[in-house]
Amino acid sequence: MLRWFVRRTRLPLLTLPCLDCPSESATTGRGRFRVNANRKLLDVWLLVRCVSCDRTRKLTVHERTPVGAFEPAELRGYRVNDPALVAARLLDPALARRCHFTLDWTDAWRLDTHPVPLDQGWPVRVEVVLDDPVPVRPDRIVAHGLGLTRPQVRRRVKSDRPLGRPTVSGFTFTLLAEG
Repeated sequence: MLRWFVRRTRLPLLTLPCLDCPSESATTGRGRFRVNANRKLLDVWLLVRCVSCDRTRKLTVHERTPVGAFEPAELRGYRVNDPALVAARLLDPALARRCHFTLDWTDAWRLDTHPVPLDQGWPVRVEVVLDDPVPVRPDRIVAHGLGLTRPQVRRRVKSDRPLGRPTVSGFTFTLLAEG
């Protein structure tokens, strides 16, 4: 079985209306948190910027949370703007629902493949692993990886997932011989 990997090349843009201009896109830029202490309670925000006018906006990550509720490593990550923590919070679906944004993954991922050995026996089985929850249609990944059109993919590929519906988790498919 061959393994293909869908990997993030950058953090996705946020689809979030700007308060100053008509833009609908924001970015985390260099990835910064703002931490504010009010006695023994902390507020933590993820800072995002409009891609058009550069206006900064705060997305609430934690609100009035006791300091003792944080793991020391997490609290340190907020203070030093840990890139892995920025990515984890941005990709958290609960934060997206609470702050009313969606992620735009356009040009934010790549497909790492191994060539399909055509001299081996058919059918060929391939496992696709998604390192991040990139919502992408399996037929698009397979067409890109094999250099086929999507109608060819529908004819020659059998999968454990519907090919035409976006997925955010890995899947396997079987490539059948041309015929």
